[in-house]
Amino acid sequence: MHRYQILIEYDGTPYVGWQIQKKGKSIQKTVQSVLKKIFKQKIILFSAGRTDSGVHAREQSAHFDVKNKIQNIDKIIKSLNFFLNNKNISIIKIKKKKNNFHARYLAKERIYLYIILNRPSPSTLNKYREWHIRKKLDINLIRKGAKKLIGTHDFSTFRASNCSSKTPIRTINEIIVRKQNNRIKLKFKSKSFLKNQVRSMVGCLKYIGEKKWNLKKFENIIIQKDRKKVAPPAPACGLYLEKIIY
Repeated sequence: MHRYQILIEYDGTPYVGWQIQKKGKSIQKTVQSVLKKIFKQKIILFSAGRTDSGVHAREQSAHFDVKNKIQNIDKIIKSLNFFLNNKNISIIKIKKKKNNFHARYLAKERIYLYIILNRPSPSTLNKYREWHIRKKLDINLIRKGAKKLIGTHDFSTFRASNCSSKTPIRTINEIIVRKQNNRIKLKFKSKSFLKNQVRSMVGCLKYIGEKKWNLKKFENIIIQKDRKKVAPPAPACGLYLEKIIY
């Protein structure tokens, strides 16, 4: 068997998420079915991260095995995109890897991006690709709040009730907060995240930016580890899996 890494870009709006579900369209199933059609064999994709319903990816990383070595990778990418582009999915790159490569377990860092449109009027073009917030947010307060999240912590406060991770301890390496015109972009870097962690953190940072919470209250909420006291999570539409670092 020959192993390949595949980099995938997708608009998650019409999908139930990456992982195959009993009901609804998933990214994994959609791509696997096209791979099966092209290679004429059953293909299973193993991803670096399972994005939720409505979450997008600029560069999702996955791997798959095929019986025969691919002779012309560019031709395969072109064929895949012929079937996938009208499904809001694009294959960016395919790379030959050693058989011990694993898209999930060898990932050293996952980078997520969240985009907020902060102006009175919503965007028609990016309606399902960012979070529209009318009330003006204080970017400096958001930056100060983000600093409280950097490092190794118990992130139970931001953990989904159905999260299957064995431990709530995670290390956030960096959070970058930038404002470009009316858009606020928050970039989160960590080896791994809990389910709904990023969206939950963004929801809390929004409260800080609106001055609903001060920094002291935010610190206390983190320490208390009580999801009932946390802000509502940010909507999925503004979240992107940006890159996986190996």
